[in-house]
Order: sequence, then C-alpha cells, then structure tokens
Amino acid sequence: MTVDMQMLLWTAILCVLQAFPYTLALIAKAGLMGAAGYPQPGEDVLPDWAKRAKRSHLNLVENIAPFAIIVLVTQAVNGANDATALGAMIFFWSRVVMAAGHIHGIPFVRTVAWFVSLAALVMMLREIM
Repeated sequence: MTVDMQMLLWTAILCVLQAFPYTLALIAKAGLMGAAGYPQPGEDVLPDWAKRAKRSHLNLVENIAPFAIIVLVTQAVNGANDATALGAMIFFWSRVVMAAGHIHGIPFVRTVAWFVSLAALVMMLREIM
C-alpha cells in the first residue's frame, strides 16, 4: 500500500473518530433517548467545545471526498511518488491539527491548518496533472 493510500485510510479513521466527542456530549446533555430520538435536540444543548467538534467533523466530511478522489486518481494513473506521499501526509496531519485547534478553540489554528490541507491537495494535484 502506498503512503498516499495509508494516509487516506488514516484520514477515514480520523473522520470516524471525530464523530464520537460531540455524540457523547449530546448523550450526556440530552440522554440516550433524546440523542437517539426524533426530533433530535438542537445544538444549543451542546457545550461550545462540542459544537466546535461537530463543525470540525463536518468540515472533514466535506474535504475527505476531494482528498480521496485525488489519492485514487493518483493510484489509477500510477502517479504516486514522494511528492504525492508528502502531500498526503501533510493533508492528514494538518487535519489532526485542525481538529485539535478547532475543538479547543485556539484562535487561527483552524484556518491555518485548513489552508495547509488545501495546499497539500494542490501539491498532489500538480503531480498528476
């Protein structure tokens, strides 16, 4: 398995794991039946850190598709190389930093990490275009 594919797998794992903090916070605030029921309680019942955790998760959900497409096209055209591997690693680690910064509410970390992840995607695209 190439580094690109490994980073895609780790990014998918990160995406799954990011759902747990805010889900557990919702269960803690609304109870299991409230969290599992319909309609679900609004975000107003969540503490601020859990609201940020949910937004961080949703942002990764939005960005994992382009990353996956780039990685899979790279594999399909046999374009994986050191630059695409580095781009994939930068993407993954910037998303880890973004999640931590976003959940903890550290100013500017979320924005800088997002731009770094975007630059990593561009870096990978340049190798296969």
